[in-house]
Amino acid sequence: MERPPTHRLWATTRALSVGLLTVTLLSWSHPLYTDPLHLSIGTGGAGGVYHTYGTGLARVAGSDPDTRIRVLTTAASVENNRLVASGSLDAGFTLADVAALAVQGEEPFDRPLPITAIARLYDNHTHVVVRADSPYQSVSDLAGGTVSVGALGSGTEMMAERLLRASGLGEDGEGIESEIPMDEEGPRDEERATPPSDPSGVTRLRLSIGASASALEEGRVDAFFWSGGLPTKVVADLAERTPIRLLDLSEHVPDMVDDYGEFFSELPVPAGTYENVPAVRTIGVPSLLVANEQMPDRTAEALTRLLFESRNELAEIHPVALQLHPRSAISTLPVPLHPGAVSYYRSVKYAHDSPASPPGPLRTPPPAREGRSPGAGSGRRSRSAVPVATTGSPPGAPAG
Repeated sequence: MERPPTHRLWATTRALSVGLLTVTLLSWSHPLYTDPLHLSIGTGGAGGVYHTYGTGLARVAGSDPDTRIRVLTTAASVENNRLVASGSLDAGFTLADVAALAVQGEEPFDRPLPITAIARLYDNHTHVVVRADSPYQSVSDLAGGTVSVGALGSGTEMMAERLLRASGLGEDGEGIESEIPMDEEGPRDEERATPPSDPSGVTRLRLSIGASASALEEGRVDAFFWSGGLPTKVVADLAERTPIRLLDLSEHVPDMVDDYGEFFSELPVPAGTYENVPAVRTIGVPSLLVANEQMPDRTAEALTRLLFESRNELAEIHPVALQLHPRSAISTLPVPLHPGAVSYYRSVKYAHDSPASPPGPLRTPPPAREGRSPGAGSGRRSRSAVPVATTGSPPGAPAG
């Protein structure tokens, strides 16, 4: 029996070995992700930035047949934390201070909730909106008036109550309720006015952002509170129809930090953010995207990757998406990052540091460099390029 020459056997063996090695290396550097990503995300009231961000993410994800994001209109922060903890939602948008109360089991939550963070997204700005011709110059001037404190179960409601108490305008007669009235379109507005328990206080309505704007325009409220990114479409639309102003809230920042923690910072609302509305200083609070700690690591990593790979497309829908950056996104304490999110940040050269306290306000990251997006070989289509660095501390985070 004739045997093939030895050199031909070696050549064939070498070719097979090189091919096998190449496939292995490609598999390591370009891990396949074939599991479909189907998630429900709680946002906030229609016209608010949470709602815009969430619906934008769903729209962008819709181009991938393996990805489906279902968006639910909710009352936002407080409700979203409860729904994520119960498993009714996979993820939700929330103010960082509300999420911190959720994981610590402090009011308005009656026990610690299994909440983890996917990313710190951007800074919310607290709005107290009044008509331009009104006499109000500070929150305390609203004594005896009627205000909308935001949707029942929202972070806006919590912020409004804190500011009203700090301004000596009495306690809320009802407090924050544990059940959120819902209909098919999301949370119903609480139209029934709550008279102040203190006669020197204010009468409260619990209205969504859209209903709050309509109530101010129609003269049914003297002011409304809102916590959202800049610009918020409902406020922008209102300013085009009705002359409005924002109250300056900078005097309350030190007390908010002393009483409730270092989540709060003084931030500007620049002139021109809303038509003919002068610049003011206000209270900033970070926004997070959170998930249940039981979410599979692979799912959490895919969600984090989707956020970053969609960033440039999301910025075309709302500019706050440009604030998303891996260096600031990891600064979520005391809300722990989900292990799956940590895996993503490690893949783009950011480990999960543990700053001693929540960081300061976000800075808009530098423009994305052209080139390959972090994790572009994940098996999903790369949507944008996110700048990556290997050294340095998160913007606003304590050194070390």
